[in-house]
Amino acid sequence: MKVFLDSVGCRLNQSEIEAYARQFAAAGHSLVPTAEQADLVLVNTCAVTAAAASDSRNKIRQAARAGAGEIVVTGCWSTLYPQAALNLPSVAHVIPNADKDNLVASLLDLPGDVFDLEPLARQPVPGARLRTRAFIKVQDGCDNRCTFCITTLARGSGRSRPLAQVLADIQAALDGGCQEIVLTGVHLGSWGQDFAGTQRLHHLVETILAETDITRLRLSSLEPWDLDAEFFRLWENPRLCRHAHLPLQSGCAATLRRMARKTTPTSFAALITSIRATVPDIAITTDIITGFPGESETEFAESLEFVRRMQFAGGHVFTYSARPGTAAARMPEQVEFSLRKKRNAQMRAVFTQSAARYQGNFIGQVLPVLWESATAVGPDGWQVSGLTDNYLRVQAHAPRRVWNQITPVQLLRRDGESLHGELLGLAGD
Repeated sequence: MKVFLDSVGCRLNQSEIEAYARQFAAAGHSLVPTAEQADLVLVNTCAVTAAAASDSRNKIRQAARAGAGEIVVTGCWSTLYPQAALNLPSVAHVIPNADKDNLVASLLDLPGDVFDLEPLARQPVPGARLRTRAFIKVQDGCDNRCTFCITTLARGSGRSRPLAQVLADIQAALDGGCQEIVLTGVHLGSWGQDFAGTQRLHHLVETILAETDITRLRLSSLEPWDLDAEFFRLWENPRLCRHAHLPLQSGCAATLRRMARKTTPTSFAALITSIRATVPDIAITTDIITGFPGESETEFAESLEFVRRMQFAGGHVFTYSARPGTAAARMPEQVEFSLRKKRNAQMRAVFTQSAARYQGNFIGQVLPVLWESATAVGPDGWQVSGLTDNYLRVQAHAPRRVWNQITPVQLLRRDGESLHGELLGLAGD
């Protein structure tokens, strides 16, 4: 059977797609890069915003129009709205999040533990999902109750994957040629808190670095209240990528209280100062929501100024989207959508400025880059794109295809939202 895998949303969804790829391949099925070529299409959906939910439905409709014989849907949107998912064309099965870990075995009518018998080699997802980085799910669900977030409803309570399972997944990815591992979870920083004993995320990271020969280890989103001075020392190991994504959501204390976030601008600023003092040149990125219920002009101005002062290396700006079932959706003083979008544009402009300033600090330096894409540009070489460990996007010209390789690059200039560099020590074929 030919299988096409697609996903909307977070890195956790991507890590699940990669797990399904390994399992389908181990069961003797082939992965294809487009829905047109597939007998079965699997879509991992998202519901974090109205736009993500819409994208999820569109992915399913596109697969149906492409002629997919059978469509299987899982993920947060379909878990929250299973009947709506079943009503879409060609959808044969809707697998809720609670059952998604056994999704492939269930679809293929195999024993539930069939894929636990031995480690499965990494199977890169073809097409647009082909990646050099492997996303490894170490945790799922969340016990926080942020008033805007629907993920807790869709994913359930926080639960950690055992250390041995995580290590096995990482080794399988490394055996498959992966150069970088990204640890993912809904609330990654809570890893180990549901175990008996004192295991915490820093123990997991230390063990991975000690027991594998991983070239690069990257952490996905970390809640700011999960970090302390002991955690910062992990970056003494150069294999841990100098990048921390710390979702703030607002730079205004009053807005953060309505969001039920466990941080304040004051504590967040102190955390940023400590990290930068401990890990020079680290890229600190964040998430911000604009137009949250009750956000006045004064509150937005306070948030905007705080973000400007923090000088983030980059960030994502989300226009507030009321998600049915969340506390925020029931709050008074919902902000007009046009005003939310206007504030989004203002916030993005601040991020653009601070990202350019951060990138500029590295012009003239030589940094190793993991090349993630390579496009032939005629007989004289390849246009390549990749990331440094501190999450700088780099473009360059290469005399040969260097996909999934790490090479030194001298960074020469900014080129749009990325840096342009020159590969060093790489001769043509």
